[in-house]
Amino acid sequence: MRVAFLGLGIMGRSMAANLAKAGHEVTVWNRTPGRSVTGTKAAATPKEAVADADAVCICVSDTDAVKSVLFDSQAGDADGAAASLKRGALVIDSSTISPAASVEFANKVRGKGADFIDAPVTGSKIGAENATLIFIVGGTKEAVERALPLFAAMGKQTIHVGENGKGLAAKLAMNLMIALIYEGFAEALTLASKLGVDQKALFSLIQSSMVRSGVVDYKMPFVEKRDFSPNFPLRLMHKDIRLMLEAGKESGAALPGLQTVKEIYDRAHQAGQDDQDYAVTLTQIEKMSG
Repeated sequence: MRVAFLGLGIMGRSMAANLAKAGHEVTVWNRTPGRSVTGTKAAATPKEAVADADAVCICVSDTDAVKSVLFDSQAGDADGAAASLKRGALVIDSSTISPAASVEFANKVRGKGADFIDAPVTGSKIGAENATLIFIVGGTKEAVERALPLFAAMGKQTIHVGENGKGLAAKLAMNLMIALIYEGFAEALTLASKLGVDQKALFSLIQSSMVRSGVVDYKMPFVEKRDFSPNFPLRLMHKDIRLMLEAGKESGAALPGLQTVKEIYDRAHQAGQDDQDYAVTLTQIEKMSG
């Protein structure tokens, strides 16, 4: 397929590379110039990148970024991708954004004769590099089936959870669990340390008991080395937490635990830790604990 890939960040760069490795004809665009991907060609604007593309993949930071990439509201659609979508093209947005906004974007794209699915991912940086991502998809069955060859090049599983916006809703719910699980681990680790429990012994107990989790398994080696280089930057999880709370307010869902976790992220943001991995919130718990 002829694919345009818009956004070459921590996830997008590897995802685009895996599409090219699978034999797709990939054109890439990134907001910050200078990033290249082996086996692809670069475009100067989103509009240029999507010209004649069968599919358009987007992986950018937030709702406003997706809106800008598609519709370029600041320049009257001049360079936005939607301006040159061909009829029948499929837009696949793997950004984690507002579900309600995504539904609006889908309707606007369909108005131009193309189709749209939200397909956020889980698997973090390593999953993107190894093509083992899980795609959580909202859209019509027909559109999802068209995207399956692309998902197969970038990931190991596709879960279709419903209509447009539902992929993002499920992703936010899952990330809520990730945030709470990790903060539970951080607090447990801090309490054990204050009580004089050996860290390695605690790790062994966690991995041998019913509290073991994929989140903790993934983060534990980094925590042990005090390596907070970004696999999932704190600024992005902080953004997702705000989206979760916004969705909770809109739907009437009470999220008291998440509200408390947001306070820890607010502290980390104020401490200048936005570009470190969200695991760095451990240091805020430690600081609060003296």
